[in-house]
Amino acid sequence: MKPHSEIKDSASLGGEHQRMRDRSSSFTMKTYLFVYDLMQFCGHSWIFTNMIIRFMSFGKDSLADTFYSIGLVMRLCQLLSVLEILHILVGIDKSRLLPRFLQVTERIIVLFVVINSQEEVQGKYVVCVLFFLWNLLDVVRYTYNMLARTGIHYSPLTWLNFSLCIPLYPLSVLAKAFAIYVSLPYFETFGTYSVKLPFPFAFSIYFPYVLKMYLVVLFTGMCFIIQNLFSERKAHLRTGNFKKKRS
Repeated sequence: MKPHSEIKDSASLGGEHQRMRDRSSSFTMKTYLFVYDLMQFCGHSWIFTNMIIRFMSFGKDSLADTFYSIGLVMRLCQLLSVLEILHILVGIDKSRLLPRFLQVTERIIVLFVVINSQEEVQGKYVVCVLFFLWNLLDVVRYTYNMLARTGIHYSPLTWLNFSLCIPLYPLSVLAKAFAIYVSLPYFETFGTYSVKLPFPFAFSIYFPYVLKMYLVVLFTGMCFIIQNLFSERKAHLRTGNFKKKRS
């Protein structure tokens, strides 16, 4: 039978190994999230810079072909953002699931279902406005996230991250709704995604009606997300918490 001291030392050693594994796992997750934020920052920064340079070079003519010039990178970034839902589900991101799910799915639906499927919509000015709002928000958000992963809390950036989204997110929702509105005639004309189920169902899905119903969901979700944005801003910019991060 082992002496009591040996058992105690063995338990202490096992606990130390567990703490080392936990620290290693935490470091790996933080590194992964930092790399993810860095990739998104690079993608959205490239889009944002490209849009500004094109507008300064070609003026209003650059607005009509925004989707053709940056659409591929935009689609890649938005597909990559689906991972953020997975991050919350597995517990490595402590953000609330429902608000993030709504924000990600809104963009996926508008970008891939509405804009990408209708070439006539891709040349509308609203696409440029929508991309500008999305990328402005994301450049700030991913910059803040990257610094926060390394323990850096720059107070003006913290304030900007939790304040800028409050006026810009509703504007982006209005732009999404307008993009859906201008796409309706094309979905009606071409019958995209409208299907008629065969017998015995005798039921048809008229996609413009689906989009109109989704507009209700979009604005309902906006009210919920705005409440969440105000809650996050209050939590992160509380006087005591804000001063602590600054110090």
